Amino acid sequence: MQSSRQTAEAATFQSFANCYLREVSTGTRIVHRSVSGTVDAIEWPLPRQQILLRAEIVSASVCGPQHFGRLWTRAASDMSWRAAEPMSALHLLLQEAYRQMGDDRTDALRSFELELLVRVLDSYQQMTLYLEKASPAPPDEGHFIEAEQSLVFGHWQHPTPKSRQGMTFWQQERYAPELRGQFQLQYFAARTEHVREASARTMQAHEIIRSELGASGADLGIEPDECLIPMHPLQAEALLLDPGIQAMQRDGRLRHLGPAGSLFTATSSVRTVYSPNSDWMLKFSLPVRITNSVRINRRPELEAGVAMAKLIEGIGFAERSKNFRIIQDPAYITLDIPGREESGFEVILRENPFKGARAQGAVTVAALTADPLPGDLSRLERIIRRLAARGGDGISNTALAWFRRYLGCAVEPLIRLYEDYGVALEAHQQNTLLDIGMGYPAASYYRDNQGFYLSERYRSLLAGHAPETETIASLYFADTEIRDRFAYYLIVNQVFSVISRMGHDGVCDEGVLLFALRAHLEHCAETMSGAGRDFARHVLDLPTITSKANLTTRLFDVDELQSSGGHSLYRPIPNPLGVPIALAAPRTGHAIAS
Repeated sequence: MQSSRQTAEAATFQSFANCYLREVSTGTRIVHRSVSGTVDAIEWPLPRQQILLRAEIVSASVCGPQHFGRLWTRAASDMSWRAAEPMSALHLLLQEAYRQMGDDRTDALRSFELELLVRVLDSYQQMTLYLEKASPAPPDEGHFIEAEQSLVFGHWQHPTPKSRQGMTFWQQERYAPELRGQFQLQYFAARTEHVREASARTMQAHEIIRSELGASGADLGIEPDECLIPMHPLQAEALLLDPGIQAMQRDGRLRHLGPAGSLFTATSSVRTVYSPNSDWMLKFSLPVRITNSVRINRRPELEAGVAMAKLIEGIGFAERSKNFRIIQDPAYITLDIPGREESGFEVILRENPFKGARAQGAVTVAALTADPLPGDLSRLERIIRRLAARGGDGISNTALAWFRRYLGCAVEPLIRLYEDYGVALEAHQQNTLLDIGMGYPAASYYRDNQGFYLSERYRSLLAGHAPETETIASLYFADTEIRDRFAYYLIVNQVFSVISRMGHDGVCDEGVLLFALRAHLEHCAETMSGAGRDFARHVLDLPTITSKANLTTRLFDVDELQSSGGHSLYRPIPNPLGVPIALAAPRTGHAIAS
């Protein structure tokens, strides 16, 4: 059994190497034969260092990550291969990526290189800690917060998937979702004239906050001309050091009241918090750089949440869609400070459909498709095997049936929403949850007010339902851009993660699932005539599909949430739906014997 350190090293190399494979160099696929057997591998020449790196592929994927095993290096002038440690091999790839930019690298590039190395090591250290503290797999697979807090390795398509700069080791125990800590929120009382809020509900944000506190709110001593603002403890600590905030405290415009109310715990995003008995989750800004960005609630996002809640209600979406639901962010509250776009007090109130017993069966796709802990099965594989044992239809047939039901509730309704209303969603695997209370997917949920794309061609229809959408410049996009982004988030990030997970687990061949996805998208194209049809044909027909360039973003130390587009966050990759195994119908209906 590997130690936590060894497992974290291997996982850190795997994430980085898969990004390198997709964004920098595909290397050369080889089959190496030796006295110990045949080794399927990728070989990367690293000419700037006069080194060759060979990585064994222990499980291949057409549309997802390669799983790597042993590593070797040799000098270009030598024929002797030597075993390499994962972090040493990763450092070679990192150095090569920068050296390919030229010999006259600027001081800024060298700073970026060292910064990326720091983040890689930080991500590795976090993984090691989370592995040491990891809980055994639950027997039922299906509780909302348990699944949220189970993501030990992070996203495979990111070079530093668990990097969190700005959260100390002692804060991790309380605030990192993987360590399952609980905490009370900190509260501030602000004079009403300095508070900005909005709500798409009958209750205003400050009323919701007071009602959530219940009787404990009366003990805080709020004056009639004050509003309560809850705050994440990490953010509160940073705000109390701000000279502008300190000035407001001195003159009585703002008071820090301290901790109060129920215990909350972090969801997978770290900054959205959950309490099992609350009607609301809360999303905060945090003074922490999580993967690519310092996480800040921007004013347009606050306004977008309210506007989209009104739009969703206006079009009667809940009545039209029985197996797909958008979790709304219908209210916000913040403190206005003259001269600042954001004060740091921005709080988004998110519906909590997973209160109490309703939390059972709701699992994020990211948790379903995550690599398992050493010696364990993935969450999705356990579900498939349990269903197969119960139904007697064989593992591969059960997996294919599960996948088709998943497409029916997590893919088709999103394409239909784009078809009917020109609304596309950033439905990546962490933003999408499935109701798997009965094993098979029965419904899906989407969350995140940062991830709405409204089509310019549907503008008059959408503005008729929610005029506020026209005042938010970040909401409307041309369909050409929407199709690329939508293809990445829904297909590449989410659906391909399900396909590759089943392939790696050996429960169903990737070709069978890719063919099923093609058939599903063909059906969408045949039964739709607007933006949905165009999207389906875009995904089906083009030789490339858009993917996110997370390594490139990191190479140039770009904060993607504040990027002005100097370095593209997206790039085309070969479309797996165009490979032969995705185009040919399986002869047996499934690829492996159960």
